[in-house]
Amino acid sequence: MARIGRNRIVLILAAAGAAVVASTAVASSSAITPPPAIKSDGKIVYCSDVTYPPEEFFQGSKAVGSDVDIAAAIAKLMGVTSQIKNTTFDSIIPALLAKRCDSIISGMNDTPARRKQVDFVDYLKVGQSLMVKKGNPEHITTLASLSGKRVSVESGTTNRDFLAAQSKVLVAKGKKAITIVTFPKDTDAAAALKASRVDAYFGDSPVAVYYVKQDTSFQIGGQPINPIPIGIAIRKGDPLRAATQKAIAALYANGTMKKIVAKWGMTSAVTLLKK
Repeated sequence: MARIGRNRIVLILAAAGAAVVASTAVASSSAITPPPAIKSDGKIVYCSDVTYPPEEFFQGSKAVGSDVDIAAAIAKLMGVTSQIKNTTFDSIIPALLAKRCDSIISGMNDTPARRKQVDFVDYLKVGQSLMVKKGNPEHITTLASLSGKRVSVESGTTNRDFLAAQSKVLVAKGKKAITIVTFPKDTDAAAALKASRVDAYFGDSPVAVYYVKQDTSFQIGGQPINPIPIGIAIRKGDPLRAATQKAIAALYANGTMKKIVAKWGMTSAVTLLKK
């Protein structure tokens, strides 16, 4: 994970509450039959690190974003409501396994390592981007140009692991390592660039594009990198996976997924899995 996460200038979004409810009206008749436990509860509880705009972030005390809308649309198709439970990204899979939520929707990359712990229903393909200060004073446009630079990234994410792997590649070529500076919240990683504590920020392309749109002191450095699927994580063997898979297929078929992506200004930053 990129978990992707996530004031308008430095984009530090308040996340004081342990849980925030984001729900939609229950459909009069569900198009997809939910598992008995979900039907009985009347809701799907999603763990999400609500510090990752435009995918998930707070507006006041309300969780909003593309993932929040997708979660609500899935729940509506099952005739229940959605609830977003704010959870720090580096503890989000343990929270799911401990049954503190029913699934995870948090711009999470679907990787082989994570599939050893949970099942995934993929819903978009997302690349990563480098974000730099306006004018790109350090001339950062590629991964190689990060040699000897300080780069901020959210902790517990595949983005952090990817940077670490690239740093080893650079060192093996006789170049300086990347100094990776991690933060528990992605918004704090962006704020570190704003405060000139780092030379660049690394995160999911939709998030980096969002930051640049909100703050003119930022710009994107180079082209998107390493696009991979992001998915909704569900406990292994849970029947919610099959129902979620049907719901995602329906959201593609009825055009809802495309509309949500467009609503949050992500059309140029993500790839739809199905046309």
